[in-house]
Amino acid sequence: MSKNLVIVESPAKAKTIQKYLGKDFEVKSSFGHIRDLPKKGMGIDLATFTPDYEVSADKKKVVADLKDAVKKADMVWLASDEDREGEAIAWHLAQELKLKEDTTKRIVFHEITKNAILKAIENPRQIDQNLVNAQQARRILDRIVGFEMSPVLWKKVKTGLSAGRVQSVAVRLVVERELEIRAFQPKSSFRVEGVFLNSDKQEIAAKLKKDFAQEKEAEDFLNAAKDTEFKVLNVEKKPGMRTASAPFTTSTLQQEASNRLGYGVTSTMRVAQRLYEEGFITYMRTDSVSLSQEAINGAKAQIISEFGENYSNPRNYTTKSASAQEAHEAIRPTDFSVKSVGDAQLNKLYQLIYKRTLASQMANAKIEKTVIEIGGPKLPQHFEAQGEVIVFDGFLKVYGITKTDEDDEENSEKLLPKVVAGEKLDYKKIEATEKFTKPAARYTEAGLVKKLEELGIGRPSTYAPTIQTIQNREYVDKKEIQPQEREIMKMTLGKTELKKQVLTEKFGGDKNKFVPTDIGEVVNEFLTQNFAEILDYGFTAKVEQDFDDIANGSEKWKEVLQGFYKDFHPRIEDVEENADRANGERILGTDPKTGKNVMARIGRFGPMVQIGEQDDEEKPIFASLMASQNIATITLEEALELFRLPFDLQDFEGNAVAVGVGRFGPYVKWGETFISIPRGEEPLSVTQERAEEIIREKQVADAPIAIYKGEPVTKGTGRFGPFIKYKSIFINVPKRYDFDNLSQNDINELIDAKLEKEANRYIQQWEKEKISIENGRWGPFVKFGKAMFKIPKNKKDEKFSPDELAEVPLDEVKKWITAQDKNAFNEKPKKAPAKKPAVRKATGKTPAKKK
Repeated sequence: MSKNLVIVESPAKAKTIQKYLGKDFEVKSSFGHIRDLPKKGMGIDLATFTPDYEVSADKKKVVADLKDAVKKADMVWLASDEDREGEAIAWHLAQELKLKEDTTKRIVFHEITKNAILKAIENPRQIDQNLVNAQQARRILDRIVGFEMSPVLWKKVKTGLSAGRVQSVAVRLVVERELEIRAFQPKSSFRVEGVFLNSDKQEIAAKLKKDFAQEKEAEDFLNAAKDTEFKVLNVEKKPGMRTASAPFTTSTLQQEASNRLGYGVTSTMRVAQRLYEEGFITYMRTDSVSLSQEAINGAKAQIISEFGENYSNPRNYTTKSASAQEAHEAIRPTDFSVKSVGDAQLNKLYQLIYKRTLASQMANAKIEKTVIEIGGPKLPQHFEAQGEVIVFDGFLKVYGITKTDEDDEENSEKLLPKVVAGEKLDYKKIEATEKFTKPAARYTEAGLVKKLEELGIGRPSTYAPTIQTIQNREYVDKKEIQPQEREIMKMTLGKTELKKQVLTEKFGGDKNKFVPTDIGEVVNEFLTQNFAEILDYGFTAKVEQDFDDIANGSEKWKEVLQGFYKDFHPRIEDVEENADRANGERILGTDPKTGKNVMARIGRFGPMVQIGEQDDEEKPIFASLMASQNIATITLEEALELFRLPFDLQDFEGNAVAVGVGRFGPYVKWGETFISIPRGEEPLSVTQERAEEIIREKQVADAPIAIYKGEPVTKGTGRFGPFIKYKSIFINVPKRYDFDNLSQNDINELIDAKLEKEANRYIQQWEKEKISIENGRWGPFVKFGKAMFKIPKNKKDEKFSPDELAEVPLDEVKKWITAQDKNAFNEKPKKAPAKKPAVRKATGKTPAKKK
């Protein structure tokens, strides 16, 4: 038996480390945190800010296994990650496993290589309580904010909502950008561009230095240019330089992986985690850009070997952020001689990290910039042509420069023909095109991370979870925005005439960018009005700085929490008592048929419009908004159109056909069957012909693909991927099967496996009471409705055996449930009707009075 037990937080990391440590070491995984604040209840004593941690049900077996391993080991090495989260994992392990200080050592490393692991073993330390406390402070403060603020949202906006300290600020950024875009008034101007020819008939594309505000000014200029003798007024050549970017931090890796690979923030971190755990890169949660001397030397050797001495320029970068956590390195390869990895997905990100790090140690690129000025004596403004030639490629040899959405599309590099000052030129054509100014771009995932980092909000470990949370909560969406159309004027001066054209251009469309949902906007408005300080960017950044101060020992964590809570809790009580309800209600106008008010608001099932008031003699009528509509922007005319839904079409194959919008979106109803209308298709545009087409597609999709024991088997694609359906059982189809060409053997195999699993699922089942004892991943448990309950130990203080559980009477099981939830069998009280919310006026709601 191994005398040394090493505990890490992931199985993949354990597997890699085990290779480097001999038979005297056993490496086991804790599978992340083994304990946390309880899922039910706050779990914090608010008088002392003492947390009540508990081991989650799914970690009890892991903890039991680790306790057994600890008993057999002489020394325990806690080797979780070196950041605050990792330090907290080590501390929780030490507490829960009751590790003794003299037989416990803490080791850290920022790369999983043999040298790094052995060096860490030679240099153990104690658990850094300051880092642990910084993590505890974040966890507890975020629990307090969510636990106290969310019920206010349930009461004042809509049940089921949640608020969080960082997530609410991230939503605010997205909402404010959207409001900025809506309020933006585009201004037009005329850009003049010309194509000129030298004596060798070589083309020179040039742009006028000044844009014209009015069409007439541009037209007058073109008329003046018609008879002008153009000359090269000046040729200027300037040497230039391009410098490589620093190696990656977490934030810049997420941004670059988005720009170059199209990866989302979560995908980037998942792949980076695997690269780290398999020993290919250094730790991937860092805000440092520095490299170790060993890494600088390794990069230098690789560059000289591959490209030559003149490409090498060793340097170290310094982190600009004052809040950079701990002494991490930048994200880099652990071995520069490894140029690629086997797995295709891992390799894409590895190549990005490898090339960026190598480029950071390479010579600057040298360029020669040429500027040609073109004009004539009659013209008040001159044209300018710009071009670049790369004299020495330097770092560009391995890592080129990509343009982002914000880069000016006109500033593209191009080669220019050789000309001299005074040389006559002829024009081929000169065009004046109407251009409109653009609003600020919506945030991509990586763009939002960049903004959060600029504001000092969040840290490397929190960016990806924050981005994921605001999407999971449905406060923001990455839906496609359909472009609008507008007319633009284009004037072209040819050799014989000035031609005018009215063209159509598309604008305002977007894909894969964050847009706030209706509920996101309403929640943001309520929170910014009533909890202005919590959502203040500066305040949120200050809280992050407080965590940093706790980590370096200059602040006491419980004092920071007390200072926050003494102002926060009274504000919660004030808002709960005094603030108006919020549902984003807007009065759009009056219905011409009834004269009643037409309004848009958030309803029980989402955004909707209604005609009439709740207290009218006749009940109001409602209609759901379509996916492309928003309660803040919908017009009266668009709202009235929605009341055409549902509408009937002619019968098809003996069944009635109707089109409508329901809780899950627009649909075609055929008999008793509801068929979703494809995404992006407006229900009001569905004709008889299109409805029949949608029905036929459904018939084909629902047609049996096989027979199993005399019953038809159908297939489809749902929320969790492809499936087959047998009777009322849905069976997921794994990727190893060819879903489009499932054979009878495939179908038999899938259904047999599912039926066998279902047969082994229940130990006992009482269908009428909706109670069952079931086998779970971590052992048997009791299920009542949708709730799950633990099974207590038997009279011998041991776990029940499967045979014993098969004999347990229903009354005994009910006692187990009641012991864990005393109200489990109480009849739920009926909800009182909600008070009528205040209507949003033009000036906005009045926030609760500040104390």
